[in-house]
Amino acid sequence: MILGGFNLSNEIKTIAVLTSGGDAPGMNAAIRATVRTAISRGLKVKGIKRGFNGLLHEEIIDMEPRHVSDIIQRGGTVLGTARCLEFKEKEYQKMGADICRKHGIDGMVVIGGDGSFRGAQALAREGIKTIGIPGTIDLDIPCTDYTIGFDTAVNTAMEAIDKVKDTSSSHERCSIIEVMGRNAGYIALWCGVANGAEDVLIPEKYDFDEQTIINHIIQSRKRGKSHHLIINAEGIGHSTSMARRIEAATGIETRATILGYMQRGGNPTAKDRYYASIMGAHAVDTLLAGKSNRVIGFCNGTFQDFDIDEAMSQKKEINEYEFEVAKLLTI
Repeated sequence: MILGGFNLSNEIKTIAVLTSGGDAPGMNAAIRATVRTAISRGLKVKGIKRGFNGLLHEEIIDMEPRHVSDIIQRGGTVLGTARCLEFKEKEYQKMGADICRKHGIDGMVVIGGDGSFRGAQALAREGIKTIGIPGTIDLDIPCTDYTIGFDTAVNTAMEAIDKVKDTSSSHERCSIIEVMGRNAGYIALWCGVANGAEDVLIPEKYDFDEQTIINHIIQSRKRGKSHHLIINAEGIGHSTSMARRIEAATGIETRATILGYMQRGGNPTAKDRYYASIMGAHAVDTLLAGKSNRVIGFCNGTFQDFDIDEAMSQKKEINEYEFEVAKLLTI
């Protein structure tokens, strides 16, 4: 059977879906699309609760269309998620594959970030056909221009920063606002541009020269700027101590705000709902095409699947031109 460019095989009878690692808005849309696409293709679907931890503890449920009704607009993940350090060990990876076989699971869809994909790689090595969907607000998966949750997270951060900027301007303060992203600076870069920040600090480019920032604040104040906004990425951190040092050096009241986990929550944007839905369907059809150890990505305007081993061996770089524009716009 050929559908949507896929030559669908009859080898897959039952698939499972799990979410792993940090939650991201839009994961529920991906779960919903995975379940409904699979059922429409004549497959049985099982949901695994609490990620790889739930797999090892056999927290496995049958899923029907009604289980994914009215979840597309919800943040988080209805299947739950958890870290599972044990799954890094070969013994537990084999156990996970054996549990899949015990429950008749022929294929697995894993929604998460790079740590989740390493679990997917392990299951594939143990003979379970596995497809990954990039679900992380950090946008740090090398093979894809989009990861589920980034759009919602950056919009949540942008709206919060606008509010802090209002009060910062009223009090003529310097504000350091720390956004999430782990070791990637994409949320910080996007918010830096979208919020009109005077300085954007990201791990990929920051040289830890605070004197340059201090000089910039002083020069801006001399030109009549009443406030100064610094977006600081989580990978740099230490926003509170940085604020103390800047205030001591400039004499300007400086406050740090750490937005934290609010960026992971909330209703997903239309983009996150749409892209996650297409990726969920694509993952099912990639399994039915007989493929394994693949990750679904969005690249050069199309949804594609990539070898996980190859994708994870790459390094994702900040676009140099975009970073230069961010600096230019602070003038």
